[in-house]
Amino acid sequence: MGSSIAISGAGIGGLAAAIALRSLGHEVVVYEQAPKFARVGADINLTPNAVRALDGLGVGDALRETAARPTHRISRTYDTGEETSRLPMGDTAELQYGAPQLTMHRADLMSALEAAVPASAIRLGTKVAGLTQDDEGVTLEFADGTSARHAAVIGADGIHSVVRTALFGKESPVFTGVVAYRAVVPISTLSDVTNLDAFTKWWGPNKDTQIVTFPLNRGEDLFIFATIPQEGWHAESWTQPGDVAELTDLYRDFHPEARRLLAACDEVLKSALYVRDPLPTWTAGRATLLGDACHPMMPFMAQGAGQAVEDAVVLARAIDAAPTFEAAFAAYETARLPRTSRIQISSRDNAWLKESGTGDWVYAYNPWTTPLT
Repeated sequence: MGSSIAISGAGIGGLAAAIALRSLGHEVVVYEQAPKFARVGADINLTPNAVRALDGLGVGDALRETAARPTHRISRTYDTGEETSRLPMGDTAELQYGAPQLTMHRADLMSALEAAVPASAIRLGTKVAGLTQDDEGVTLEFADGTSARHAAVIGADGIHSVVRTALFGKESPVFTGVVAYRAVVPISTLSDVTNLDAFTKWWGPNKDTQIVTFPLNRGEDLFIFATIPQEGWHAESWTQPGDVAELTDLYRDFHPEARRLLAACDEVLKSALYVRDPLPTWTAGRATLLGDACHPMMPFMAQGAGQAVEDAVVLARAIDAAPTFEAAFAAYETARLPRTSRIQISSRDNAWLKESGTGDWVYAYNPWTTPLT
């Protein structure tokens, strides 16, 4: 298949797709509405399946330079502090799954991906506003009134995807009634807290209340993620500030060790959580979707970024193997949609690995060898 492939969105999934496609000899142009790359966001929890995919893209070594490697995945009861499960990660996960769990600042992952795509392949400050297509290709229409013609387009433009809307119309996300708080604190301020080198989840009195922590920046910082039911807050943004006093009060019934984590926060971000149903299809003609554009997930299984990277790898392989984009996109969707739909639904329940079991069905997946039929 000739001519260039357009990717709308230079986030994790879009850049991963660009790297994968370019490694297979395909010409790619990535369109990103932001005028420049900036150090935004907080954490990324890359489970072994995500790290394996990123290793194959050639960025794994760069990630390991700044990442932390949690030793375990621990579940604890919110009020008594009792451990209900302890899953070995670190070296054990690497031996079992072929890659470790890595936790880091989102910007460090983005920097590694950006460095692997030449600037000439990225059009910053270019917002896709719509598209039309025919049997020969796709015309992207930009917010400034200009346009560009490509052989196909990949919508990697996130939860508010313009490409998805152009293909399938507007979505109707439903507010879950749950809000999430995010903060990063220096581990040096938490000398009286245990398991700081592990991924720890404090399970609350209901499925929507929890506190999750894990190390960042080679273990120098701790990321704190907390969710709780709360009406009246509907902003779906990870840059909106929250109130630390409100946060600490909401979790006043948690174990003293969990409360000490929240007391160490100087500032916090707050977002409402919305749920979307799995789409029945991701593809229309010469256009398809990946990542949050087609399967945005609740954060409880830490699979949002990982599934986007898996998508990117499988999609690139499908494009390289198929005689037409239509055939490639059909193979990609067949390979990926059942897995992402299962994870999307499981993420809503927030019961995964609470008391027992392994992460095998998620962590052992390899997008480099997934059959394309």
